[in-house]
Amino acid sequence: MSGEKNLAALLKSMKPKHNLGEFVFCKTTHLEQINLSQIIMTFKEEESTTIIAKKEVADQLNLDYSYIASWITLTVHSSLEAVGLTAAFFKCTS
Repeated sequence: MSGEKNLAALLKSMKPKHNLGEFVFCKTTHLEQINLSQIIMTFKEEESTTIIAKKEVADQLNLDYSYIASWITLTVHSSLEAVGLTAAFFKCTS
């Protein structure tokens, strides 16, 4: 299933959705001690596993983080080959 590659078409058809809450990136070397149903996303890196979670979940798990972020879903089916969508979105909103 291929997605849209044309930046103008992507920008015209997307409907940004703000996901409520505060979100953080944390790293852990003890993933087995974390209930994954509370975690939004994990990805394995060389030195540890990075976790994306709601801030309150990270606080409950006593995980360190240095930045609190919002989560915006662009609700558009873009191709992995599409270039510039995120940059163009933030340029339009700033």
